[in-house]
Amino acid sequence: MKYIKASSDMSEVIYDILHTTIKTIYSKYYPKEVVDFFCNHHSREHILEGIASGNMGILLKDDTIVGTGCFESNHITGVYVLPAYHKQGCGSYIMDCLETEIAKKYDKAVLDASLSAVLLYEHRGYKTVGHGIYNLKNDVKLVYEIMEKNLSAASKKSSPKAVL
Repeated sequence: MKYIKASSDMSEVIYDILHTTIKTIYSKYYPKEVVDFFCNHHSREHILEGIASGNMGILLKDDTIVGTGCFESNHITGVYVLPAYHKQGCGSYIMDCLETEIAKKYDKAVLDASLSAVLLYEHRGYKTVGHGIYNLKNDVKLVYEIMEKNLSAASKKSSPKAVL
């Protein structure tokens, strides 16, 4: 596996990864309004902004783009892996790369966890520090966990091969 900086020519593949993952995984945990909210949030324009920030990467596995991750300051803003590649270490690899980049400037990583990802983050040492609620249409509420992890000196040294 290899994690590299995303470029604008990858935006359509990233869009497909995000929308496929959201529609497949989130629909098991959330009502349609939440799935629609996340799909609308991850628009082509939003993806191009993430790429332009220099903080969005893609995960290659056997020369296929199978996942993506993004961060802003010390906040991990997204980790998505195509469902066919779940439980193969792809999400953990992306998280290793994002945490390594964040640890260069910050002692703590923060993220907003979807219900489907909370256990992954807990296994990585993240602790819930709060809960967020976002009101959507039809009186639907998006509920998520706000999680933090202290990035120790040990985690700063064990860096995967990422080019960001």
